[in-house]
Amino acid sequence: MPIIEHDASVPPEPEANCTLCPRLVDFRRDNEKAYPSFFNGAVPSFGDENARILVVGLAPGLKGANQTGRPFTGDYAGDLLYKCLQIMGWAKGVYDKRPDDGFTLHDIMITNAVRCVPPQNKPIGAEVNNCRPFLVSRMASLKNLKVLFALGKIAHDTTLRTFGYKLSAYPFGHEAVHHLPNGLTLVDSYHCSRYNVNTNRLTEEMFLNALRLVEKEISE
Repeated sequence: MPIIEHDASVPPEPEANCTLCPRLVDFRRDNEKAYPSFFNGAVPSFGDENARILVVGLAPGLKGANQTGRPFTGDYAGDLLYKCLQIMGWAKGVYDKRPDDGFTLHDIMITNAVRCVPPQNKPIGAEVNNCRPFLVSRMASLKNLKVLFALGKIAHDTTLRTFGYKLSAYPFGHEAVHHLPNGLTLVDSYHCSRYNVNTNRLTEEMFLNALRLVEKEISE
């Protein structure tokens, strides 16, 4: 496992009521009024603590993870992601869009660069920076980590900035594979959003092809 420098006082997961980002706190409070039954907090990572693979998404969806409290659970992106993870053999059970559906991940964990839902699904730079220490600690906690799977360019860029690497040295591209100086491998995919699928920017087979590259990397 490559050494990832991190502040040991920062946990891998923020408190659900984290207050680091004023804009996100205000949005969360508005959502608590509009959707009192929702999770409405910093969404924790989901998966296997012994994972060799860490999926890095952007942020929770308002009526997806922000509602259920589990990454990619309850929205279209999760439907495609979890279906494909099951095809790859990294998930077991029946995905029923609920955090208590008994669905489990094996050898893989899913997290987000920003843990709280942002307005218009678009976090700003300061929010990404505020959440970065949690991402670093999450990576450092995974002692078997080998591959980072970035969903979209923002997740790709955030992952590289986490290590202080120049973005120009590792350009984003669907199915791009980057062997990083710290010993980890970064594999890119277009985000599995409804928009990308509906516009045919990403197909299920394309997504599976990217995951097969991940599989190849952990087997080497």
